[in-house]
Amino acid sequence: MTPQIKALNVHLLTATGAVFAMLAMLAAVEHEWAIMFVWLVVAFGVDGIDGPLARKYHVQKYAPQFDGVLLDLIIDYLTYVFIPAFALFQSGLFEGWTGWFVIIVITFTSALYFADTRMKTKDNSFSGFPGCWNMVAIVVFALQPNFWIILVLVSALAIAMFLPLKFVHPVRTERWRSVTLPAALAWTFFAGWAAWVDFDPQSWAHWGLVVTSIYLLFAGVAQQLVYGKDG
Repeated sequence: MTPQIKALNVHLLTATGAVFAMLAMLAAVEHEWAIMFVWLVVAFGVDGIDGPLARKYHVQKYAPQFDGVLLDLIIDYLTYVFIPAFALFQSGLFEGWTGWFVIIVITFTSALYFADTRMKTKDNSFSGFPGCWNMVAIVVFALQPNFWIILVLVSALAIAMFLPLKFVHPVRTERWRSVTLPAALAWTFFAGWAAWVDFDPQSWAHWGLVVTSIYLLFAGVAQQLVYGKDG
């Protein structure tokens, strides 16, 4: 297999995320939340491996006719932002104006963040909360907290998108990667498990989701506190 074909196959793999996004959206329209999240978890898994493969097979050199970064951002906006926001709005967890507030805040701020050229730090972490609303949404569906708690959480994370806070990239952030990468893999497992059992409140997957989510959310901030602002 030539380097050009290998590089092209990476782009094709990334593009499957659009298919999984459509399958997730179709499930969301029918309020099949468990199925929707299963497809989003599959898309999350693809997003986790296509980047390392792109670097390994040098896609910018051997398949430059496709912009892998742009392709990835388009699919990420669908699977990380648009579909989870729709699901939250249609979930029945909100009262009055709060559902409208959440969906507008998520989609608007995320569109700005995804276009922000400063989103990456020197150590390949994210500067500001990286708009991973799919991860937020699945935890919300699993725990189903009061809508005011969801409102505060969404507002805080939306503000955090534009603050000088670091959020680790599970693969590319080298510091603590030996912990972060297994935590991300565990989160993916627990998320898939929670969706597979239709968010059964008795499932241990919920505890796994909470623990891994807390680590992934605060690991970058902890690094800043321990090693300094640029640490």
